[in-house]
Amino acid sequence: MFANTASRPAPPAAPVRPDGPAHRPLPWLAAVAVVFVAVQLVFVVPGSGPSWDETVYLSQAGGSAPPAFFSAPRARGTSYLVAPVTALTASVTFLRLYLAVLSATALVGALWVWRRLLPTPVLVCAGAFFAGLWPTLFYGSMAMPNLWCALGALAAAGWVARAVLGETGRVAPFGAGAAVAAVTLMRPADGMWLALPLLLVAVRRPKMLVALAAGLLAGCAPWIVEAFAYHGGPVARLHRASEIQGGLGWNIAVDDQAKALEGRTLCRPCDIPWKRPGTTVWWAVLPFLTAGGVLLARRAGRGTAARVTTVTAGFLAVPYLFLIGYAAPRFLLPAYAVLAVPVAECVVYLFTRARHARRPVGLAALALLVVGHLIVQLQVLSRVSASSHATGAGYAAVADALHRAGVRPPCVLSGDQAVPIAYYAGCSSRQTTGHDASATPAEVRAGARRVATAVLVAGEGQPPPYARAWPRVVLADTRGAGTYTGYLAMPATAEPSRP
Repeated sequence: MFANTASRPAPPAAPVRPDGPAHRPLPWLAAVAVVFVAVQLVFVVPGSGPSWDETVYLSQAGGSAPPAFFSAPRARGTSYLVAPVTALTASVTFLRLYLAVLSATALVGALWVWRRLLPTPVLVCAGAFFAGLWPTLFYGSMAMPNLWCALGALAAAGWVARAVLGETGRVAPFGAGAAVAAVTLMRPADGMWLALPLLLVAVRRPKMLVALAAGLLAGCAPWIVEAFAYHGGPVARLHRASEIQGGLGWNIAVDDQAKALEGRTLCRPCDIPWKRPGTTVWWAVLPFLTAGGVLLARRAGRGTAARVTTVTAGFLAVPYLFLIGYAAPRFLLPAYAVLAVPVAECVVYLFTRARHARRPVGLAALALLVVGHLIVQLQVLSRVSASSHATGAGYAAVADALHRAGVRPPCVLSGDQAVPIAYYAGCSSRQTTGHDASATPAEVRAGARRVATAVLVAGEGQPPPYARAWPRVVLADTRGAGTYTGYLAMPATAEPSRP
């Protein structure tokens, strides 16, 4: 496909539709954004606490706890995004409102890039499809990078499509470069998988090539600088990131991604029973809607835009379907966002044909299918939100129990789920094993002489040898992890006897 694109003469400049009274998608897109925010306020925001990953990103931006260990795969973009809020307040509700409104605004902005290429019904349908998915709704108000990568990918593909169709000037290259930079700043790997197809599509447009390459390098710059400063260089950091992610290589995770759609934010390992296969019906239909949308777009003279989206989405999906051994629905959000364009082409065509053919039965059937899809998405969203709220409440309960036991800032936590619980308690986290190992047992013992220190043990687990002689306190019961126990060393009595 790319070879043909490169060898053929450049297509003639497509007429760019001017904005006018007959082409005003903004009110419709604004309505989609309002509904997007409203659903989040009903299902996600009330009672929501920071998740494990969120506490890492928030703590880097001056949240309510010292910075947590920042492991090799992570990037700083999310922390930059939330910094304006965390600098002012520790309120989780305010953070959620800020991110919900900002993500809705960014959704409108990403779709607005496409306004000269798509009819208003297709544009609005694309926004509604993507905004109606439960992962989009769940992560719209979360301090996580994946949704922002999705919106950046949608915008970048739109700018490149406009340039391929003959739009001149500096706006398209600048917009594409900025979008790629934003995606790369959030997740460097996603930025690379986004830039590859766009560079190939734009191979005969030097300005666009330079802009895309510059955006990729600019987005990677903080990650590269940090790699030299703390990880022994980019190669060593990539190697460590691969280790943390279970080793990157040929791993078919298609079935894992399908299972995760029933409401698992992370499926690792994913050797679990598949309880709700009905939640993946839309996923199974997605390739057919995409293929139909591409064919219909070609008939309508919008084939180039459709090809850009499908090729870009394919590249974005490859690593998460075939190169890692676990699954999370949020990983595929960039692919879903870009595929929303051809899917909308197909859906709008089906509705238009049924209406023009005066087939009320067909129109009603299509409407019922769409409503049924949305109901399933809201049901999963409700279930995922309830589970997330319960997890956050468990973290808060353990943190409150630690405060009652005298472990207050400045303090250090280690052990089971110490990273998120430390954020809730206002403590530092120091793990001695695992992906977030940042201290040795001797360093934790030495620190316990200066500040209050607790080693957390969940359920029937056992404390590490260095903490077995420390005073034991039962902290709180939590959903899933069971009862948390803390082994405490307070500054006045921190020198424990040797086990």
